Amino acid sequence: MLEKLNVFLQKYIAILTPLSLILGVLLESIGQSLLFLVSWLFAFMTFSGSLHMKFKDVKIFVKHPGLIIFSIIFLHLFMPLWAYFLSTVIFDDHLLTVGFVLAVALPTGVTSVIWINICKGNLPLGLSIILIDTLLSPFILPFILFLVSGEKIELDVLSLILSLLLMIVLPTIVGILVNEWSKGEIPKKIGKKLAPFSKLCLFAVILINSSAIAPYLKDFNLHLLFVILLVFLLAVSGYVFAFIIGRYLLKDYSHMATFVYTGGMRNIAVGVIVATTYFPGKVAMPVVFGMLFQQVLASIFSKMVIKRTAVMADNQVSH
Repeated sequence: MLEKLNVFLQKYIAILTPLSLILGVLLESIGQSLLFLVSWLFAFMTFSGSLHMKFKDVKIFVKHPGLIIFSIIFLHLFMPLWAYFLSTVIFDDHLLTVGFVLAVALPTGVTSVIWINICKGNLPLGLSIILIDTLLSPFILPFILFLVSGEKIELDVLSLILSLLLMIVLPTIVGILVNEWSKGEIPKKIGKKLAPFSKLCLFAVILINSSAIAPYLKDFNLHLLFVILLVFLLAVSGYVFAFIIGRYLLKDYSHMATFVYTGGMRNIAVGVIVATTYFPGKVAMPVVFGMLFQQVLASIFSKMVIKRTAVMADNQVSH
């Protein structure tokens, strides 16, 4: 039954995500009363997602240091600068600029593993990028937000670092330790059973946190439409840039597929928590709207990646 539920949730994730957002806006008062649950739900998601990771995933850094460092630069320097440039040109609103930068400066999404598998990417490399980026995120993300928020927004950097350590790093390390100590037995037994609950937690996080942007959505206007369009443009450009770089700079097709998804996907749930906890509600808007497009774009780009990787694989065989 749990396996059927997981397949159903995976199949309709692109529909259930925006549905959770709409429900959260409609049930604003309920969402706000459940805010205390969000950090716990996210910690469970992180634990569940890291159960199949091992400490040796970090060792892959020795094999591919250049690609891993470049992936982190792409995620936390190139894309935030691109978001800052576009948002300051289109909007004269400092809170929205912080929101757009936050939306793309987040650590790469753990769900990218699913798409790396589908597109026959290099899974160990993908896991190592996710793990290293996840462990670094409590230090990189607050630094970026401190730079972009400036003096106009008071940011409690120490509290943010501690929150990210508790929500991301600690559950990740616990998940890895459970995997290591049980020699992979516990993940085998409970991994698939936890998968649907992890997805339900994601929908719950979206539902609860979207209550923070409810006041801004009740009066839908042209300004809001432009916010959503820029979120869409940034989401698409992340995949496009990663695809172009992968196609022309990376010779190995499996590396290309891995880079596209670690570069294109984000751990948006943590961004929503950070935005709603440490900033005014408007900052959460670009982050929450990112959830509308992430899985849909992942599916669309998988067709391009599979087609391209097939061509690259044929070329490698012929040489």
